[in-house]
Amino acid sequence: MVRRPHRDRGRGHPLRRTITKRRRALLVAASASYAFGLWWITLRPAPYGPETASVLESLLRALEAWPPTAWVTFELVEFGANIALFAPFGLLVLAWGGRPWLGVLGGLALSVVIELSQWALLPSRVADTRDLLANTIGAAVGVVAAMAVARARRLHSERIARAIESS
Repeated sequence: MVRRPHRDRGRGHPLRRTITKRRRALLVAASASYAFGLWWITLRPAPYGPETASVLESLLRALEAWPPTAWVTFELVEFGANIALFAPFGLLVLAWGGRPWLGVLGGLALSVVIELSQWALLPSRVADTRDLLANTIGAAVGVVAAMAVARARRLHSERIARAIESS
């Protein structure tokens, strides 16, 4: 197994680890799967087919009919879906060794490219500035989640090290 040291500029990188061949292969597979899924959802003429649309409409009607969830609208569901769609981006940027700010700004930049592509190339799609906001929030959520996982792993490792030293 070949281990390459992870580039760290010494400023508290949240995922300070060596990237093994196995880890790199997993990151490549996860990144490729995510890229394909992102393309599939954002750059096709329609984001989903008629079957999905009917299920979504039925779900929204059911939520609207029940008073505690009557506030859930299509716009809110779409905003939440965009957040969920970009959270893996933030996670992957940090998993590859990127900085947190790169995950957030990269999410914004990718979102701008997607929205401009929809506007220029897909007349059936609507480019929306709310999508830019939701996608950027999603990337930030992914970054925060990756940092929380890294911190939890570090604290766990420190507890184990202290337990070993004290025994």
